[in-house]
Amino acid sequence: MLPRLIRKILFQIGAGNNKMSDTEKITVGVLALQGAFREHIKAIKKSGYGALEVRTVEQLNEIDGLIIPGGESTTINKLLEKYGFREALVKFYKSSKPIFGTCAGLIVLSKKVINNKSGLGFIDIIVDRNAYGRQIDSFEEYIDLKKEQNLNGSKFHAVFIRAPKIKEIGSKVEELGCYKNEVVLAREGNVLVCAFHPELTEDLRIHQYFIDMIRKSKYHKKN
Repeated sequence: MLPRLIRKILFQIGAGNNKMSDTEKITVGVLALQGAFREHIKAIKKSGYGALEVRTVEQLNEIDGLIIPGGESTTINKLLEKYGFREALVKFYKSSKPIFGTCAGLIVLSKKVINNKSGLGFIDIIVDRNAYGRQIDSFEEYIDLKKEQNLNGSKFHAVFIRAPKIKEIGSKVEELGCYKNEVVLAREGNVLVCAFHPELTEDLRIHQYFIDMIRKSKYHKKN
């Protein structure tokens, strides 16, 4: 029989390894066709999880959740079509794997875009492109996050660059963050979207929230 102290140490080492194993099993993909994907990769790695630049449809099979970054939504949509991603993303979405769209990614995932074609329709929102202004009108502001959604509730330093506005949300869409009474961070089921660029700040709360969505989805955890 091993001494109690040694058994305790071995148990702690084993528990630590199991935790690390769970972390290593989560891989977050970032669509790397166009836009600010590198910054998202850095944020994920800072959060302690694996990240993959997704450039081919086949790579969707290697990830547990996907981020569609900011950039130019028209260009991203054209590249999705060109490389056969649209159908693959529908399959990915229907598998209940979490998807996170920031800025242009929000536009791509939306149900409808004003004065434009419809988005993928993964989240029931109506969006107005560049409604916060053009590149020259870019700004930084502190926004309110919902404390009850495990987002801490303290102000988040948000960077808005040619940002879209969420004009309407469906009944099943959760409001997670607001700026001047306008929804800028929202979720419906396995889809999370925001109108700003969380990857351009040192605050990792929103990325960690998305990773937690992935963890719960993959391991069927409630907490």
